[in-house]
Amino acid sequence: MSRVNRLFAPRIDHRGMSTPSEASRLFLILTLIGTGLWSWYATEGHLVIWFSLTLFVATPILSIGWYLLSLIAKNRHGELLTPKVQNALEAKGRWPHHSRKP
Repeated sequence: MSRVNRLFAPRIDHRGMSTPSEASRLFLILTLIGTGLWSWYATEGHLVIWFSLTLFVATPILSIGWYLLSLIAKNRHGELLTPKVQNALEAKGRWPHHSRKP
């Protein structure tokens, strides 16, 4: 369960705000690579058309996917973006109560 939580839990940054989960970040990369490859062959290598088609197709896919990922992450506790974030939050007195200390 901790691996699933690590993948889907929002990340807490140095200001105590929630940022996208690891799953959302991976979904962005995989979607852009997948649509980029598909549109490269569909546009026969025309660079401007390839870029436009990639953005045109990836935008709704990302919107729907991020919405579904947000439903999965809804009741998960936030995790720190990096271990050094804990020091910054404690120094500012902003340690978020909804996250777990490592």
